[in-house]
Amino acid sequence: MMPGQTGQAARVAAPAVAVVIPCYKVVSTIDGVLARIGPEVARIYCVDDACPEGSGDHIAASCVDSRVTVLRNERNLGVGGAVMRGFVQALADGADVMVKVDGDGQMDPALIPKFVGPIFAGRADYTKGNRFFDLAYLRPMPGIRLFGNAVLSFLTKLSTGYWNMVDPANGYVAIHRKVAEILPLEKISERYFFESDMLFRLNTLGAVVEEVPMESVYGDENSNLRVREVWAEFLFKNVANFFKRMGYNYFLRGFSIASVELVLGFLLAAFGVVFGAVKWVGSFASGVPVTAGTAMLAGLPLILGVQLLLSFLAYDTRAVPTVPLHQRL
Repeated sequence: MMPGQTGQAARVAAPAVAVVIPCYKVVSTIDGVLARIGPEVARIYCVDDACPEGSGDHIAASCVDSRVTVLRNERNLGVGGAVMRGFVQALADGADVMVKVDGDGQMDPALIPKFVGPIFAGRADYTKGNRFFDLAYLRPMPGIRLFGNAVLSFLTKLSTGYWNMVDPANGYVAIHRKVAEILPLEKISERYFFESDMLFRLNTLGAVVEEVPMESVYGDENSNLRVREVWAEFLFKNVANFFKRMGYNYFLRGFSIASVELVLGFLLAAFGVVFGAVKWVGSFASGVPVTAGTAMLAGLPLILGVQLLLSFLAYDTRAVPTVPLHQRL
């Protein structure tokens, strides 16, 4: 303590943690979620996403917690849009870390300190839940969700570049203020794809992501996510983000031997497949077998192209960010 300073003046203010809860058809569970949020949280934003049950009115009438603020969307924006609305307000109110918790009771608020811990310790810019850390955590998870998560996880790793993520589709997340401030929040997907889209945006910035072991609770609540309705959207958007990430990371913001491997590998593989297919169709139609030289002319570029693409993939899996972005900022 400097001479003349009082103990109050010398005390460093504790970082402010804000929780954002998207509220859509959660009237039956939201009270329990709010009751379990501990004193480490300074502000709680409940975003009524044009809920037909009137979640915002219910919270305003029943909740006596002074930390709670009800935000209302005039139209339904989806879970991503509701979360972004909460993040924007939390940033405006001076939050240092924002945590997103669902209102359906599947995410235990008691884990909030574990989510903000790696960020305050300077190890991570963004944390996500990991339901697969302990195999015991998987027992209550429905089989269809396990299968869906496996497929979605691979697509998300491919499109975001976070190959070290075990559960990239998990929606229990926390983010550092400095990182949230430079994210294009208005461009992030407003609906269920927002978790994957966030990771894609974070990777293009070089943010460090760390997973937090957790267990989800599956009760009688009804999920608003319908896999049959969104699988095509998820597939298309993951493919689109993959190509955008390739352009951002390997050509616009950096050019390396991996960039050459990607382009050359794709061209060689494509030539081998197209040339080989044309010759095979011609041979099948005429009944005349292709020559050994023609087969080699199709096979060799294909083999070399695949090898180059595998080499690029190996580079990409090692290129996961390791130095926290908020420290560099």
